[in-house]
Amino acid sequence: MAFNHGFSATSLREYDIRGIVGQTLHAADAFAIGRTFGSIVARNDGKTVAVGYDGRLSSPELEQALVEGLKASGMEVLRVGLGPTPMLYYAATTLETDGCIMVTGSHNPPNYNGFKMMLGRKPFFGQQIQELGRLSAAGDVVAEGTGSDRAVDVSHDYIARLISDWDGGDRILKVVWDNGNSSAGDILTRLVRSLPGEHTVLNGDIDGTFPAHHPDPTVAKNLEQLIAAVAEKQADIGIAFDGDADRIGVVDNKGQILWGDQLLVVLSRDVLRTHPGATIIADVKASQVLFDEVQRAGGVPLMWKTGHSLIKAKMAETGSPLAGEMSGHVFFADRWYGFDDALYAGVRVLGILARMDGPLSDVKDALPHAVSTPELRFDCDDTRKFGVIDEVAARLKQTGAQVSAIDGVRVRTADGWWLLRASNTQAVLVARAEAFSDEGLERLKAELVHQLEASGLEAPDFSGENAGH
Repeated sequence: MAFNHGFSATSLREYDIRGIVGQTLHAADAFAIGRTFGSIVARNDGKTVAVGYDGRLSSPELEQALVEGLKASGMEVLRVGLGPTPMLYYAATTLETDGCIMVTGSHNPPNYNGFKMMLGRKPFFGQQIQELGRLSAAGDVVAEGTGSDRAVDVSHDYIARLISDWDGGDRILKVVWDNGNSSAGDILTRLVRSLPGEHTVLNGDIDGTFPAHHPDPTVAKNLEQLIAAVAEKQADIGIAFDGDADRIGVVDNKGQILWGDQLLVVLSRDVLRTHPGATIIADVKASQVLFDEVQRAGGVPLMWKTGHSLIKAKMAETGSPLAGEMSGHVFFADRWYGFDDALYAGVRVLGILARMDGPLSDVKDALPHAVSTPELRFDCDDTRKFGVIDEVAARLKQTGAQVSAIDGVRVRTADGWWLLRASNTQAVLVARAEAFSDEGLERLKAELVHQLEASGLEAPDFSGENAGH
């Protein structure tokens, strides 16, 4: 049977395939992804692909079409079922499959969905996703085969493996978890039954309409329910997930948010006790405080490009035991498998807290105080965004500024630093600035505005965009 299928131009992203269900993403796309990805696996002499799906209303239909496409390419499909993305990664790793695909819209609104992929043990992203689109449009797939599918329940083994790395002391913790109606609901409920301490789970039911709040723990508004529950229960910590539980959010006993880079400080200090001198990786949006604290703890801080696939690849290259992003992705290769897993990160941070004498707020309060903007995103055409970065970089080079060009431009000054980068997934530019005084932050924002205007862009209004960090 002849096959060729073109995808919506907006759905083939840098790190995954994602779109609006019924508009830019359909069951036919899911079949085509399975048909083409299965062909890629087959041409790499592979045979097995693990598949999972999240709690979105559209996910079962997309998963079924995906499986049919994989079977048409001759694949043996191991259907892990409904659960968090990291459980699928665990299945693919421990069952040694030749690839895996997760049907998930991650932290996007309910009407979105998408596909995250691994080829062998490595993330499938960037040019590989573009090549999948090209092969699908050209009908360049293996001859139609007769594959098979079977259900595989790894949930018991996955939970047992999570618990096996619990390393807390005798302290009994009060913990509030906000599942956010994510696909981790069932796994989280079973996990906390086996963990020491007193546990409260909010929004534990898996519900793809996300009735409580948007499933993105990097946005302070989405943590308000968790912060209130921590206060009510007088809990030691609150932990939140995104829609497929590969990203974590944390609040301390005072209800203060520990942003991704601050959480990484806590985790880094612990990992460096057993891995002295190790490389700890964080993305370019992370605070300078993190890089300084890693160095102070005896580690080697490494700033790298934003993007979970890019971070994973750099970890493998450098042998880093720990990495993280401002977005809440945390990657452990120390005693774990190197993929991002919010449930595992939660277990590890609870172990650290259970061995501490004081509250988690003591750690946050002792960090050097910085003032920063949140992540500022503003529209810039896909055909223009990278050119703007090149122009800014060229002007900065002429001035002799201290610039890191790992991912966009990150400029250090006496006041602190500012960042401008092009998003890999959207037609936007991303900016951020951090200083050690309000006055310094205003000067950094003024520099940023000056550079944008010099490239003919109308700079967004950054006034009021300050947040203690």
